[in-house]
Amino acid sequence: MNKRTPISAIMTQDVITLNHTDNLLTAERLFKKHKIRHIPVTKGDDILGMLSYTDLLRISFADAAEDKYSNADSTIYNLFTIEQIMAKKPVTVSSLATIKEVAEILSKKEFHALPVVDKTNLVGIVTTTDLINYLIKQFN
Repeated sequence: MNKRTPISAIMTQDVITLNHTDNLLTAERLFKKHKIRHIPVTKGDDILGMLSYTDLLRISFADAAEDKYSNADSTIYNLFTIEQIMAKKPVTVSSLATIKEVAEILSKKEFHALPVVDKTNLVGIVTTTDLINYLIKQFN
């Protein structure tokens, strides 16, 4: 295991994002369609926050097995904006940050994903799942 491996080696580069003006129903659809749990929220090129699937679950029935709650979700989603429930001003890391540095940040914080930003450009996202998968590969 190389202690200096950059996070760019394991991050997701094709990042799904939400615009701060998108609605929560759009967010839920993206989470389910792409089978992801974290989405950076942007305004132009700026990252305003991170929305997690857990954020949606706190206010809805998004994980209900049946679609009978979809109308309830739509009603609830109309009461909130993405900006109201997202985590604001997320911690970011550079693509040159090491896997170890990112693991240390995630181990000490209450979130499970970090936007990867070079200069002011979003270039990726790294999650605790990415780190676990990296560790598993080290044992093969």
